[in-house]
Amino acid sequence: MKAVILAGGLGSRISEETYLRPKPMVMIGDKPILWHIMKKFSSHGIREFVICLGYKGEVIKEYFLNFKNYNADFRISTKKGTIELYGEDSEDWDVTLIDTGPDSNTGERLARVKNYVQDGTFYFTYGDGLTDQNLQKTMVFHNEMGKLVTLTAVNPPARYGAVTVTSGIVKSFSEKTSSPDSLINGGFFLVNPDIFETLEKFDNPSWELNVLPYLAENQDLAAFEHHGFWFAMDTLRDKEHLEILWGNKSAPWLK
Repeated sequence: MKAVILAGGLGSRISEETYLRPKPMVMIGDKPILWHIMKKFSSHGIREFVICLGYKGEVIKEYFLNFKNYNADFRISTKKGTIELYGEDSEDWDVTLIDTGPDSNTGERLARVKNYVQDGTFYFTYGDGLTDQNLQKTMVFHNEMGKLVTLTAVNPPARYGAVTVTSGIVKSFSEKTSSPDSLINGGFFLVNPDIFETLEKFDNPSWELNVLPYLAENQDLAAFEHHGFWFAMDTLRDKEHLEILWGNKSAPWLK
């Protein structure tokens, strides 16, 4: 199977980082978040990737062209031009990098990699979210439901503290505001290849605003509920939270 990863957006809400690099290349510890996402997939046996490039796509290309050097110590002879790698931390990945245009919407980016996905069911996600969900269970659910697309529905993490107020008086503070019953689109999808026929119905479609509502209206969109770890890196504060988890060796997305 393959995983298609969207990596072409501007990432304007974390502009402190993305004025230099695309959002998927923002570092979590010593690795870009894109590496963390791919590592999650490969831990479940998915090692073929199609990455949809756009904004500053050349940074992602350069990273993979020099992947071995970035992930190892090395000795270089400036006279001979030879490089000897030490402690190489390589990955068994097959990565296809496709420029899907600077102004393409998310659905259009997927449409533009049709020829690189081929005929099988594939995973589809964004280049800024991490999860500990069981991808094999997601696939079993997707096959049982028989829908064109399965999205992962998650409980949104608490981003702001709550205040309990009674008769105009503050009684307590709470760090978590998420309801156990609330669900949002977690941005991880399983997609059947017939989706490309649906994408042709739209001009420069948004996956979120055009395609998913269309599928829901036609009862062709399933939802796999995941109540474990899920987190999207939208702000600098989000990046810092993920770095703390990574630094403490408690990154749940790699367990």
